[in-house]
Amino acid sequence: MSSSRLKRNIGMGAAVSVIAGSIIGSGVFMKPASMAAQTASPIWLAAVWIVAGLFSLAGALIYAEVAAMLPETGGQYVFFRKMYGDFIAFLYGWAGFAVINTASVAAISFVCAQYADFFLHLPKLAPAAAHAVVWHIPLLGNLYPLDNLGVKGLAIVLVIGLTWINYFSVRAGSSLQVLFTVIKVAVIVMLIGGIFFSGRGQAQHLVTALHPKHGLALLSGLVAAMTGAFMAYDGWVNVTFIGGEIRHPQKIIPRSLLLGVSSCIVIYILVNEAYLYALPVEQVAASPLVAADAITAVSGKTSGAIVAALIVICTFGAVNGNIMATTRVTYAMSCDRLFFSWVGKEHPRFNTPGNALWLHGIWTCVLIVSGSFDMLADMFTFISWVAYLLGAIGIFILRRKMPGVHRPYKVWGYPVVPVLFIAFAFFYVVSTVWNDISSYCRDEVAVVNSVLGLVITAAGIPLYWLFRKKS
Repeated sequence: MSSSRLKRNIGMGAAVSVIAGSIIGSGVFMKPASMAAQTASPIWLAAVWIVAGLFSLAGALIYAEVAAMLPETGGQYVFFRKMYGDFIAFLYGWAGFAVINTASVAAISFVCAQYADFFLHLPKLAPAAAHAVVWHIPLLGNLYPLDNLGVKGLAIVLVIGLTWINYFSVRAGSSLQVLFTVIKVAVIVMLIGGIFFSGRGQAQHLVTALHPKHGLALLSGLVAAMTGAFMAYDGWVNVTFIGGEIRHPQKIIPRSLLLGVSSCIVIYILVNEAYLYALPVEQVAASPLVAADAITAVSGKTSGAIVAALIVICTFGAVNGNIMATTRVTYAMSCDRLFFSWVGKEHPRFNTPGNALWLHGIWTCVLIVSGSFDMLADMFTFISWVAYLLGAIGIFILRRKMPGVHRPYKVWGYPVVPVLFIAFAFFYVVSTVWNDISSYCRDEVAVVNSVLGLVITAAGIPLYWLFRKKS
């Protein structure tokens, strides 16, 4: 049992803001381009957003049952200790630190800085110089730390600054999250309304494609696009990490998950259709800054610049939400003596998990330097869904192991909904590994992202035995 001593200072508004603010970040602004290229069809692109959203909602409802029953700081790590024991819980916590949580912050920070480059024109090395330093990972591929050097530098400054704010105050971090979530929703409404009411888009863009895919090419594209959509929806689990700091968690956690994820599904579908209304799917696929290009197509250059600025605000809030929530997993592991003891120490004055915050911040900066946005996003999304699969299986384990424990909320449609979620998650995990390896063999990608995530996760096994021996 995690021995967290953090206070319950987070209410309903902040909980919903953590969910919506963590979900709506970089994905909806960056991933539609690669997803459009992978599906090559506006209809299939919309279908991917809908399917991924519904399964994300099913996962959120499954976790709502466990989170309401075990409202402790640490979220999935705490759940996995009850479900599977210390070993699996530690591997999840290690993966959260090494891959899932820090890589998500790194990826979103990278996008925030990339959109800021729309105005700042950050320095960039020539291609030859950017590729002069190569980090080769045998059997997996190459990383180029000097590539996009200016964007990476700004992303690092962003991570350090927000880590500093959350280090000083939980209340300041949660207030900042509520503020930026409100701004973020307003930005999305302006974006959608501005495009649809401009009168300059074309409805036929929503259904037509010049070069649609078929057969295995379409199937491979749908699997790859699903990874992008799941990355965009990822973040709903963050509220479980701060379960030990939420007031009345048995009520607030299930309600906030349902409200937050449902709202994001509606928003994402509308945003996707707005992009397609403004641009044909082929232009969406070729756009590096699709939101800015879409609004520019219907309103002019100035509007595109405004949208780019507003997207910086959106991703800024997402970085804060993820930094605020995800460090609690590593903190909870340390409280259980399954990680370095100094990581589990609260700041004596600010009552924040200060050491865990800075540890995450430093490793996040390393990930920013080491990899591209797509590599980080695909890697943490894949490992996240491995964890979601284990959590969904674990709900059956807990029903058998702890039948008499009060459950303030029970997942709707049990056992059908969890079984469907497990089947889909298993298919997604297996097909992603197959698709990544196939793409690497065809020289379409430089790194096998899913395998790299698994290798980093497995690297924690010796650490587990080390910490077990010490405790």
